[in-house]
Amino acid sequence: MTLIMRFLLLTLLAVCLPSLNVEAQRKPSKPTPPPKIKLPASVRTAPGSVMDVAKVSPSTRSRLLGSAFEIDQLVEDQLRAKDLRPNDMASDEVFLRRVYLDIAGRIPTLKEATEFLDSAEENKRQNLIDQLLNSPDYVSNMYNFWADTLRLTDRPQANIIADPYLSYVKDSIRINKPYDEWVYEMLTANGKVWEDGAVGYQLRDDGMPLPYVDNTVRVFLGTQIGCAQCHDHPFDDWTQYQFYQLAAFTTGTRTRMLKGYPGFEKTNPANNLINEARTKFDKGRVPGNFQRLVRANTYVVSEVKATMRLPHDYAYADHDPKEVVQPAVLWGEIPTKAANSTPREQFAAWLTSDQNEQFSKTIANRLWKRFMGVGLVEPIDDFQDIYPPSNEALMDFLSEEIVRNDFDLKEFMRSIFYSRTYQREASDYDPTSDDKYHYPGPAVRRMTAEQVWDSILTLAVQNPWPFQRPTVNELAPVLDVNFAQDNYNRVLQKSEEFRDTYFAGTYKRSLNAHAYQGNILCRASELPSPLPPQHFLRQFGQGDRETINGSQEDATVPQILAMFNGPITHVMLEPGSAIVDNVLGIDSTRDRVDAIFLSVLTRMPAGADRRIAAGELQKTRADNVGYGNIVWGLLNTREFLFIP
Repeated sequence: MTLIMRFLLLTLLAVCLPSLNVEAQRKPSKPTPPPKIKLPASVRTAPGSVMDVAKVSPSTRSRLLGSAFEIDQLVEDQLRAKDLRPNDMASDEVFLRRVYLDIAGRIPTLKEATEFLDSAEENKRQNLIDQLLNSPDYVSNMYNFWADTLRLTDRPQANIIADPYLSYVKDSIRINKPYDEWVYEMLTANGKVWEDGAVGYQLRDDGMPLPYVDNTVRVFLGTQIGCAQCHDHPFDDWTQYQFYQLAAFTTGTRTRMLKGYPGFEKTNPANNLINEARTKFDKGRVPGNFQRLVRANTYVVSEVKATMRLPHDYAYADHDPKEVVQPAVLWGEIPTKAANSTPREQFAAWLTSDQNEQFSKTIANRLWKRFMGVGLVEPIDDFQDIYPPSNEALMDFLSEEIVRNDFDLKEFMRSIFYSRTYQREASDYDPTSDDKYHYPGPAVRRMTAEQVWDSILTLAVQNPWPFQRPTVNELAPVLDVNFAQDNYNRVLQKSEEFRDTYFAGTYKRSLNAHAYQGNILCRASELPSPLPPQHFLRQFGQGDRETINGSQEDATVPQILAMFNGPITHVMLEPGSAIVDNVLGIDSTRDRVDAIFLSVLTRMPAGADRRIAAGELQKTRADNVGYGNIVWGLLNTREFLFIP
């Protein structure tokens, strides 16, 4: 820490911490009432059953340990070839913090840390990995990963209600749906989004059929063909004509209710209902909830026969402007089983085929980077000859492992987590370096915004799950309008239910019941998306969900201020917070300091740490203020914000 940073830290400690509500600074001479509890009641008691999560199979552990061994061999072979050595194995403390952040998306609680570090089980690391993969924390953490990749947002357009889609993504993770099935469903689903949540993937880029193709290929095949929408790719082999050939598979996708749909005869029934409502309300002011509900019910995904034509300004000599384009894939062939399917189904079958190496390589590379800090191919969504894998044999093996595991991503992750490579000490690596990373251990990484938030919640509250996103089954009765059966009065009634239940009861406005100083104390995965720019998560780099992997991990001044004196960091020092209750329940000063270090940094204090802590306690007139200063000081270290 620089002298300037140390001075700023000490100054802010002096200014901010005396006002924290841990305990009065001097014991009064007469009894005083207990401190006022400001934390919501919903977060002060341990949660009950959160959700049922698909469990990993104990019977496959030995096979996956063999896969982990192969990963280690391929990594260490390359290290030897480069005259490099692998790092030492990480200590239990380092491993514990890392694996919690990577699987659960948060640091461990004091109880969890103590139980693991005190355990003498021979296979305790493998057991912990499996335990975390079976937990709701895993679902929340991986949802955040996919939310950044798939650009998940509650309201991608004014009249699209995407919550059922977000619920579908979360539920696919919860039940551990095979990745190829999951992606195939998103590319082929039909109907309203609360009839089939997978429809939301198509609606995310509604009205943008060519960017939809570009985004799909980039996310699932790690290939950027967007430039070819307008001209031949300047740096790769893709031509504009190839782009239109691929887009021809999805050109028949429709996202609006079509004539012949129940209730749609001559005129759009939504327009009829809104026009009728204008005659009922003063000056034609139709309530927004009525209009939004009715319009949302016109978004119905389907596939029709259609042809793709080249643009009118197509400038290449190989074909003519406005010429009809026959669909064709970028490489390989359409699987035989899909030969008689619709074009959209053929596209999905090709993209998700176990013969399409790029599909398995892309997800393997994405997950490898998530847990090891650096992708085997960088950028992770731009596989080109000019960006070869840093370890081609390992890339091929991981891709084959995805297929061997039948696209079971949990099984694939287990093989990474079981490996010595993952469990070694981390290395500093500059991602802008021209030198490739060869994985002597994971690269040191900064926590994502969601990991910081959820880790602070771990310190602050007993229950980080006071509510969850509504499920598709919960939303469908509230959202669905049957245009063939529901008359105006029934639709008006449903719009009021929509306003009162969806916005107030089920999800939206009721969140304030779980808030502290305007911050809703719940896992990041359950919060509205996107959050406002001034929210802690956005300040720490959570993207606006408009671009693929749009999150940022750069340090900024607002982050420093939020950690120094923001309400979310003060919440943990409020009476009734998890860490206050844990620390004040311990008798000895030494044990209290140990508990603080284990809670915040997942390690025991070193000798120098103890001396500094003792000095801080001696300077304060009340011990609890001193303990609060120690907690706050540790929270504002680089050690807290990085994954070791």
